[in-house]
Amino acid sequence: MISPDYCVMMARYNAWQNKQMQAALQILPPDALTQERGAFFGSILKTVNHLLWGDRMWMARFDRGAKPNGGVSDSVICTPTLAVWGSERFRTDGRILRWAEQVRSVDLVGDLRWYSGIKQADVTMPMGLCVAHMFNHQTHHRGQVHAMLTAAGGTGLGDGPVFDAAGRAAAVRGIVISALLRMGEEKHNVQRIDRRQRRRG
Repeated sequence: MISPDYCVMMARYNAWQNKQMQAALQILPPDALTQERGAFFGSILKTVNHLLWGDRMWMARFDRGAKPNGGVSDSVICTPTLAVWGSERFRTDGRILRWAEQVRSVDLVGDLRWYSGIKQADVTMPMGLCVAHMFNHQTHHRGQVHAMLTAAGGTGLGDGPVFDAAGRAAAVRGIVISALLRMGEEKHNVQRIDRRQRRRG
């Protein structure tokens, strides 16, 4: 079973990777982003749009907030430019992290039920599996973007947080802070721990 700490760690990892991806995309000329490359969703921009749409859809099921417009076929055009995508990606990553920092262990057990537009039917799946799928879905499509970036002559995406000391410190910091908040510690204690971890990282 997944835990709240897992959710925080993956939310932070997702945001870090998306920042890295945005930086890599900004190097490419605009026509390279919209060029059809034979990927499942065609171009780089369409693929990152679909991923953004998918994250919003899953978050609507998790936090009961706003869901994206349209269905899967519309997902590839949810933002018109890289600049707009970057702004919406930033907001969505913040939404995912806020949810992860507030989720409780009890929220991750049991089933999640929703109406699937793809299947045109009600769907029931274990909540933990749905959360894990959202994070795996992100990695899946970032892998496609990495392949298209390198084919276009770009730098691609690295896996720095896995091996980089600063990345590990950030992940540990997130887990410690979320655990303290769930235990009801005072806000100033959380801030003190955060400053100490940053100095060590």
